[in-house]
Amino acid sequence: MPFRPRPFFAVLLLALTLGAPISAWAQGVPAEQASVRVRYGLAFRQGAQEVGPTVSYGGMTPNDVALWAAVFGEGWLGAWASVQREGFSLSQEAQLVTGGSLLRASVGPAARVFLGPVRAEVSAGYGFAQLPVFSNEGQVRLVPTARHAALVGARVLVPLPWSLRAEVRGELPVAIGSTSEGFAAGGALLIPVLRRGEWGGALALEYQYLRDSLTTADGAVSRQVISRAGVAFELSYGGGAREARVEEAAQPETGELVLSVVDAESGRPLPDARVVLTVGGMEQEPRVAGADGRLTGVVLPRGEVLARVSAGGYVSAEERVTVPAGGRAERVVRVRQEPPRVGSLRITVVDARSGGPLAGAAVSVGSTQVFTDATGRVRVEGLAPGPVEVNVSAEGFRAAQEAVVIVVGTRTELPVTLVSASKGALATLSGQVRGVRKGKPLRAWLVIPEAKLRRRTDVRGSFQVQLKQGRYRLIFSAPGHLSQTKVVTVREGEQAIFNVDLFPKSR
Repeated sequence: MPFRPRPFFAVLLLALTLGAPISAWAQGVPAEQASVRVRYGLAFRQGAQEVGPTVSYGGMTPNDVALWAAVFGEGWLGAWASVQREGFSLSQEAQLVTGGSLLRASVGPAARVFLGPVRAEVSAGYGFAQLPVFSNEGQVRLVPTARHAALVGARVLVPLPWSLRAEVRGELPVAIGSTSEGFAAGGALLIPVLRRGEWGGALALEYQYLRDSLTTADGAVSRQVISRAGVAFELSYGGGAREARVEEAAQPETGELVLSVVDAESGRPLPDARVVLTVGGMEQEPRVAGADGRLTGVVLPRGEVLARVSAGGYVSAEERVTVPAGGRAERVVRVRQEPPRVGSLRITVVDARSGGPLAGAAVSVGSTQVFTDATGRVRVEGLAPGPVEVNVSAEGFRAAQEAVVIVVGTRTELPVTLVSASKGALATLSGQVRGVRKGKPLRAWLVIPEAKLRRRTDVRGSFQVQLKQGRYRLIFSAPGHLSQTKVVTVREGEQAIFNVDLFPKSR
């Protein structure tokens, strides 16, 4: 549908482009040194031909592509360039004839200025545009007509909450060598998606409105209206350091940290707790909480702080606290008491001859003496970790002395066999077979050729045999492990205890 654009409307739109954002959100806009934006989107087009065939062009085209770039360096003067492909469909008397595409490009210098938190750019340069004119020589065909123009434009970037930015822009072409009117205006919402040092990336949701009117030297007239909507990705370099300086200048450098150290179960304060703070990757000198368990008056740079807290009899705790600029961060650190570092021992005393339990046997573990119950067992609690000596005695039996290692939080089992005190008593050999790799008990075979004895260990890897006085070879074997032979000499009534560690077979 033909139309005639009004010049005052274009001037008003450009004035709004420059003046509207002055009351914007008060944050800094990073001044990047260079940026490149690539857009892909839809174009909704309306146009008509007033000379020649009755042709209209318009509709929606999904292949509208644009590339825009700007370079400013460190100063206020820079340059910009853009190129854009415009697709459209061509119809005659409501009948689709064909489709096509035209090119629009521009380049020139630009200057920028910072109006508080707002950044404004003014540009001028050269613009080239292909506008559609049609011929009817047997069939309707496109005759792209070039418009050469001097361009005057402006772009304003306004910071918004949540690190978003709004962009408003406008452009006026002044045709060279032909009669032309028109303008372009648009805007974008920029959503930051990455920042790596000086490099940044943003997603841009763009809209552009454009009007063109061209009359060629031979009288052909082309008029069009274009609305574009698209998504773009903008890659920029520079501005990270300046953005950090703007933020630092707007905020205080330090804040206060207050810690309260309490017992996790009772909630009571823990006086004299030791606190070590790590700030910016550097560990500071230890600090000590007061009698009320509080650490106050600690002034630190704003940002995250790691606090390590320790107190006697308690498990060390860590807390991460963010110190706000110009404010106070308070945190309660709850620490738990250390579990008792003790173990227990259960001793089982049996008769070597019958294998039955011995009740009432006296068992001495360090300075503690206890007696076995009817099952021949006794349990001793609260033993410190490490080796301990165990002495066992019973009336009519030879006394036995053993050594065992106590492990924190573990109940250690100790079987003890007492041999009759009568002359000619058999010697007792006992122990455990384990694997070297993980120290786990093994179900192994014990062979004593001299005694013609073959016996298998129990599920705990334990074994016990009785032999007459003499010298014997003990051969231990288990699936997947190398066999091992030990030679022992035993005397009457003697008790010998040893453990055997088997090595796995190499593969």
